[in-house]
Amino acid sequence: MKRINEVSGWIFFLFLLVFLYSLMHYYIFMKAHVAFRFSDRAGSWLVFLMAFLIFAVLLGYLVERIISRSMARLMFNIGYIWFGISFYFVLVHLLIDAYRIPVYAGGFLSNRDFSNTIPSSKTAFYVSLMLSAVLNIYGYFEAKNIRTERVVIKTPKLPKGSNSLRIVQISDVHLGVTIGAKRLKRIIEEVKKAKPDILVSTGDLVDSARCNIERLIQPLREIQATYGKFAVTGNHEFYWGISQAAKFIKKVGFTLLRGEGITVAGLINIAGVDDHAAKHFGQASKVSEKDLLSKLPSEIYTLLLKHMPAVDKQALGHFDLQLSGHSHKGQFFPLNLITPYIYEFGTGLLDLPNHSRLYVSRGTGVWGPPIRILAPPEITVIDLVRA
Repeated sequence: MKRINEVSGWIFFLFLLVFLYSLMHYYIFMKAHVAFRFSDRAGSWLVFLMAFLIFAVLLGYLVERIISRSMARLMFNIGYIWFGISFYFVLVHLLIDAYRIPVYAGGFLSNRDFSNTIPSSKTAFYVSLMLSAVLNIYGYFEAKNIRTERVVIKTPKLPKGSNSLRIVQISDVHLGVTIGAKRLKRIIEEVKKAKPDILVSTGDLVDSARCNIERLIQPLREIQATYGKFAVTGNHEFYWGISQAAKFIKKVGFTLLRGEGITVAGLINIAGVDDHAAKHFGQASKVSEKDLLSKLPSEIYTLLLKHMPAVDKQALGHFDLQLSGHSHKGQFFPLNLITPYIYEFGTGLLDLPNHSRLYVSRGTGVWGPPIRILAPPEITVIDLVRA
């Protein structure tokens, strides 16, 4: 019964997304019709085109499994790029429509005509389209501009003789549709520059669409870290298929931690837990974070890898630093203004009770539209320094 309720929840959520996206397209259609007064025949063709664009991503998943991955990649790119363009077109045009309200209200109250300050329907359409294109072009290049965020943490828990330990975090790379060989090369270059002692991936290394990512295995294998590479699952590993995702992660040289904790070279404890999506696929862990962490030697610095930026209060004090991602800091404006109301914790380094800390990454790649605006991608370099 619980499984049925979860499936029903996913179907309702998908239906809601399609409904809202369809409303966006109805708005665009009406604005285009008012601006250009096209014929019924042209309108019919536009409706057909919009229906294709609404379902392009969903069709991509079907094409990937039935026809070919290359065609699916094309479908995904069309769907995601169009989403970015249509999103900002609607946002800008809504602002123009909102501007009309005070203009008409002012004219009514002052008994004067200010309509000449309102752009025509055609001008408003072109302005919205132009600004949307500019924002998407900017966001495309911003998404390629990976920042290196540096954090220094002093701790007495490093053993004598080890004055520092460098941890490099990548998160939410989303290899597959929008992150292919070229963007991965840039990520690898930045990671290699950092010279990690330990490299960690905090989930969503792979996307829910495969799109021939096997060719990316060798470049990822070339990344070396002195004491190893460690990863945990994100929600997209389960969307793709956890068995396939796990095989890929292990092939590229990561130790996948799924409710496990290990002590690495006597220097640091590293524990990792599955993303909460595991429970929707019948793979929820039966071990609590507190029980998992309490088995590790407490005198050694303990690192907890967890995809979602959520903290188990029972585990506080049992880990020194939790590394998370998932939120992408909204990825693009104005969604980055909404994420603080969705997630309890923002991005960056945060102090928690009982001497624990949390670092939330903005993510290294992109998901959906290949853009980032006011939420640049990052790799994180964390230097633990013996105090």
